[in-house]
Amino acid sequence: MEYLKLLGIVIIVLDFAFKWDTVAVVVIAALATGLLAGMDIPTLLTTLGQSFVQNRVVSLFFLTLPMIGLVESHGLKEVAVNGIQKMKSLTASRILNLYLIVRELGGVFGISLSGQVQFVRPLITPMVTAAAEVKRPLTEKDLDEIKGRSAAVDNFGNFFAQNLFVASGGVLLIVSTMTSLKHPVTGTQIVLYTIPVAVVTLVTVALYNIWFDRRFNDTKEGN
Repeated sequence: MEYLKLLGIVIIVLDFAFKWDTVAVVVIAALATGLLAGMDIPTLLTTLGQSFVQNRVVSLFFLTLPMIGLVESHGLKEVAVNGIQKMKSLTASRILNLYLIVRELGGVFGISLSGQVQFVRPLITPMVTAAAEVKRPLTEKDLDEIKGRSAAVDNFGNFFAQNLFVASGGVLLIVSTMTSLKHPVTGTQIVLYTIPVAVVTLVTVALYNIWFDRRFNDTKEGN
């Protein structure tokens, strides 16, 4: 019977497989898990409500969407593209590597850039595209690869460097979880173990960006 409590995870996995409505699936998974764990309806609804209130700050990024749309409508992309086209020495890989460094340094100081919405789409992708267009005209496949690579660099920089700040949410979560499991650790220890991971990520992704840049430049138009 204990395994039935994991039914919520199965429901979420099925959602990934069949692409159901995400919000509905999350609610159903939460209800199934709570009921199978022996919670009554009032207790379950109270728990869901308290969890939402305690974590409502997570949804604050929605407030940035109107701002991003406004600055884009006033020519943010065009300004970024014009600036890059005037700087002939900046290649696609150099822009991506510079952004990766900025992303990881942000992690060191506990600064969250919320990159996909605020930086990748309106700034980084147009800048990388402009740098690549200096070499040759771009195909639709080229544009898709640039979008994917820009998003990937942001994910690498965020995921592998987010625990470089001793008071970040991830570090505090790890410390509290390990302590509850009777394996006490400190935030400083987590940061020290994260540093090699961040350095390896920086070097590996930077080399891949350089390789991606060279392969892209060597690709003939239309291939």
